[in-house]
Amino acid sequence: MKINQEKLLHQIKLAKQGNQMAFNFLLDSFWGNVYAFLLQKTQNENDAEDITIQTFSKAFDKISSFNEEYQFKTWLITIAKNIHIDFLRKKKSSITIETSKDQEKEAFKVIDDAPSPEDKIITEQNLAKLLRDIKQLKPKYQEVINLRYFQELSYKEIAENIDEPINNVKVKLLRAKKLLAEIIKKS
Repeated sequence: MKINQEKLLHQIKLAKQGNQMAFNFLLDSFWGNVYAFLLQKTQNENDAEDITIQTFSKAFDKISSFNEEYQFKTWLITIAKNIHIDFLRKKKSSITIETSKDQEKEAFKVIDDAPSPEDKIITEQNLAKLLRDIKQLKPKYQEVINLRYFQELSYKEIAENIDEPINNVKVKLLRAKKLLAEIIKKS
């Protein structure tokens, strides 16, 4: 997607002032580029998505240091490269079990259809459709939606709960809401 340079610089300026809609614009505009770059590097959708979230988290945290003389996309990709290098270093130092794509697909076939007390209350309030849509999200997105909107935790409490920085939580919630909106539009 080609982005008008003037509009982009305006959105970056707004983001530097803390404008949430500008952050949304930047996330929506560049998510695909960063994710595709990382997917090529990692060859793993989950790792690429996690690193993309961390990239935007760090970029939004450091947006004030962005120099408009450079390309924003290049700046994001540079951040992504550095986070990917850190990711590889951590991966080498920890013991992990690699799973195949088939194993990952099998894991997603397991469906927990046992309603919780919260599910029953929501069903009574005619929100069962929304829950079905939420369950189509990846587990990490389900978790942040649940913690934020059903357990009503603050960003800080969610960050402590899932042991991630607050900016990661904000980006995950942004991404989760965008994906949920797409699911709702389709159904």
